[in-house]
Amino acid sequence: MKAFWAYLKDENGQTSTEYILLVAVVAMIVFKFKGKADTELGKLIDGVFGKANTMVDSIETGP
Repeated sequence: MKAFWAYLKDENGQTSTEYILLVAVVAMIVFKFKGKADTELGKLIDGVFGKANTMVDSIETGP
């Protein structure tokens, strides 16, 4: 029984547990806002490539 309590009081293993909990929380946040991020990232990418296509078209046709 003393070994069990000593194991619980030992702080060496807590860092890995804390990292696992941190990764789990970050994963839950990512999954929660995945749809919103996909939408916003899609808008951003469309805007950037839309402007790039416009610039390329204007270069090809000339002034």
